[in-house]
Amino acid sequence: WLKPFVASLSSARGCHSRLSSGQQPPRTMGKVHGSLARAGKVKNQTPKVAKAEKKKVLTGRAKKRFVYNRRFVSVVKGGPKRGPNSNMK
Repeated sequence: WLKPFVASLSSARGCHSRLSSGQQPPRTMGKVHGSLARAGKVKNQTPKVAKAEKKKVLTGRAKKRFVYNRRFVSVVKGGPKRGPNSNMK
């Protein structure tokens, strides 16, 4: 009962079964990533937006004080817990 099964396996290999051991199937030699003539196209098309002015970032003792006040002092009692990035009132 194994002979038909083994015969179907050898015929399913197709053209690669005709290659002798150690040979690779022929590969198509083609371009992979496109031409460099279009490099930077999208970046050059996007409009330049000026950076917005931001508040100076706290460091050191001032940052620890800010974090302490936010976590423990000004906590609202009652109601569901909100994450640090929540915009709900």
